Amino acid sequence: MKKLLKNTISKNQLIVNCRRMWPYIKPYWFRAGLGVALTVPVGALDGAVAMFLKPFMDKVMIDKQPHFSAMIPFLIVGFTVVQGILIYSSNYFNTWVANKITIGVKRKLYAKLLSMDTSYFDKNNSGTIVFRYSNDAELASTGLVNNTKQFLSKLFSSISLVCVLLYNSWQLALIAVAVLGLFVYPMTLVRRKMKEILTKTVGNLSYIITIYNETFAGNKTIRSFTLEEEFKHRFHHVTDMSFTLAMKMVKGTNWLSPLMHVIMSIGVALVIGGGSYLIVSGKITSGNFVAFIAALMMLYTPLKSVGNNYIAIQNSFLAIDRIFEILDLQPTIKDGQTAKELKEVKKGITFDHVHFEYVPGREVLHDINLEIPVGNTIALVGNSGGGKTTISALIPRLYEVSKGAIKIDGSDIKNISQKSLRQQIAMVFQDNFLFSGTIRENILLGNGSADEKTIWEALKNACLDEFVKELPQGLETEIGERGILLSGGQKQRLAIARAFVKNAPVVILDEATSALDNKSERVVQEALDNLMKNRTVIVIAHRLSTVQNADKIVVINDGKIVESGKHEDLIKLNGAYAALYSMQFKDPKKA
Repeated sequence: MKKLLKNTISKNQLIVNCRRMWPYIKPYWFRAGLGVALTVPVGALDGAVAMFLKPFMDKVMIDKQPHFSAMIPFLIVGFTVVQGILIYSSNYFNTWVANKITIGVKRKLYAKLLSMDTSYFDKNNSGTIVFRYSNDAELASTGLVNNTKQFLSKLFSSISLVCVLLYNSWQLALIAVAVLGLFVYPMTLVRRKMKEILTKTVGNLSYIITIYNETFAGNKTIRSFTLEEEFKHRFHHVTDMSFTLAMKMVKGTNWLSPLMHVIMSIGVALVIGGGSYLIVSGKITSGNFVAFIAALMMLYTPLKSVGNNYIAIQNSFLAIDRIFEILDLQPTIKDGQTAKELKEVKKGITFDHVHFEYVPGREVLHDINLEIPVGNTIALVGNSGGGKTTISALIPRLYEVSKGAIKIDGSDIKNISQKSLRQQIAMVFQDNFLFSGTIRENILLGNGSADEKTIWEALKNACLDEFVKELPQGLETEIGERGILLSGGQKQRLAIARAFVKNAPVVILDEATSALDNKSERVVQEALDNLMKNRTVIVIAHRLSTVQNADKIVVINDGKIVESGKHEDLIKLNGAYAALYSMQFKDPKKA
């Protein structure tokens, strides 16, 4: 009973998935229908070819009628040529539709990916995302169309061939069709095992992609730490796992094909035995028998490779399951129905008893209360891992607070649309992500409508204009993936130019100079000073020399605010800030 219920649920899920794929097929329904319709005569012509063998046998081989010997071969070739043209046309339309569906699914998945929270990317590695958002779309779409085409082609082929069997001998047809029932049961035995192995295979393939991505992005680290052998070992391990899973699939499923051979031979043997009796007894002619055997072989032959086809079909439908599993995901951070647009920041930003945890039960921020008035510069300092970067990430709602509220001009940011909120904030990180393309394209990411004058003003304020002018291609210079062709200081200044172009009233600087040498730091700090003018600024700093002139310095240790005030006042307190300062400068009295 449980097995029956499970199979019913599986079939219902299959129907649901096919219905959910319909919106992606609907725009191309005519070509899809035409491609499917062409499979009808393709399959039906199999029966026509087999049917011609009866008159050929009876009229030519037995009755010696010469005009049939000349006509029938031409008819068989003619039907085969027509069938070939139909197969080509069907393949063309089905491939066209499959690729269009793949594009539609990929676009939908990519839009879903862009809507996911930052925490989603924290929990999933790059390999999983590449595989599930790209490879699954192709596997599902192409597999759905091809499997539908093959299914319908074989269905109409089987119907026409069964008709030929019935026409030539209903007695033998009953034997042949009864043997077909033996093909069905073995396939039900492997389905559960296949799903288990395919799920592990997807995870393994995702990890292989992750290793490739990490090798590309971390090639300098691998070289400098001589990790080549370590990564070879990792890759060998994961490819060994791929081999193991592939062999498990072979052991679990490839017995189907040889079993089908055995079952088919039983069917042919029974038909030959019964056919011999029917011929001798005069109930059928030799032509009936030859046509019957030809039709039977055409009916049975595709079932020899049923194991491989079944794996392909299961792969496709499991990919569809995974796609809709992703499309059903909902981001935890969403705009409310009454979310309003934030046009400007008039008063400031307030943290009102804010608590936050990345993992439930492990709080990172504890009861943060903080006022950031408009036009002020607030510096966040403290020990590593204390929660400074987390605070900066909560302001643009990259993560959602667990308790309390962050307010802008008295309004909870949960009641402000995410897009308008983030348009008011420019962020410069320690490791800014630059995209492949030109200098111009990366700057315009801050404001796609910025004109030439605005771009060059941004470059000047970012202390990068002279460098760009010296380049042969100027703004059109390609910077490579992640800006690999630029130095660390140049990357930072390009990110600052991007922030200048955005011209947001709130600026967040997350350790923007900590990874630079002294010379680069001085240039970048000058660019940052330009960016900070007449703006509300939150600075996260490791080097205290860069924040001494802040309107307020807030010391955060272990997720709590332990001190706040101006530099001079905090030094006099001789507390946590003074301790940090004394670690960087020998004599705190020189502050």
